[in-house]
Amino acid sequence: MRILVVEDEVELASYLKRGLEREGFVVDVAGDGELGLQMATTNTYNAVVLDIMLPKLNGYRVCAELRAQSNWVPILMLTAKDGEYDEAEALDTGADDYLRKPFSFVVLVAHLRALMRRGAGSRPAVLSLGDLVLDPAKRQFTVDGEPVALTPTEMSIMELFMRHPGDVVSKTEILESCWDWAYEGDVNIVEVYIRYLRKKIDVPYARKHIETVRGAGYRLVEHRG
Repeated sequence: MRILVVEDEVELASYLKRGLEREGFVVDVAGDGELGLQMATTNTYNAVVLDIMLPKLNGYRVCAELRAQSNWVPILMLTAKDGEYDEAEALDTGADDYLRKPFSFVVLVAHLRALMRRGAGSRPAVLSLGDLVLDPAKRQFTVDGEPVALTPTEMSIMELFMRHPGDVVSKTEILESCWDWAYEGDVNIVEVYIRYLRKKIDVPYARKHIETVRGAGYRLVEHRG
């Protein structure tokens, strides 16, 4: 298993390289974001450990550029910052996981192994299906290039659908993914929001993106004009 560590703190980079090699990994190190991006682009890695605060290109930009190139190598971001917005930005940029410094080496290795078990499947930062485009980070949704205003719950449901295009998603799955865990109301609230979405993305465009699968749930399909 080959790992790329992109870290400008020389002592930390050396510590990670030695520790990961003892765990059986082959480790390359880059001391700045520009070199890290070049190495991640030209070589094949099973995972990348990527610091956020880097010279030349910061970790956000490295991650965003890799995802823009459809490079889905698992990325674990590291940062000395302690803030929820930094974590949210890392994940929205396309990172798969996030650790704050200082961290336990044992925990870092566990995170890396978990990422590699998931593999490097396509996880685009911007989701699209036919004429539907959703940018979760910017909370923007368009139909055929026209912006459509969605409430936070509607946006969550659309993101769930667009991450599983063509798959049947049950009411329970929608409820568990898009409502607070403490919600104890009627599961049929999902039907209400499906109607809201259809009024926004189907009716105005004379299309049928959201299909009902009787007795099973709903699925999002690409419109074919």
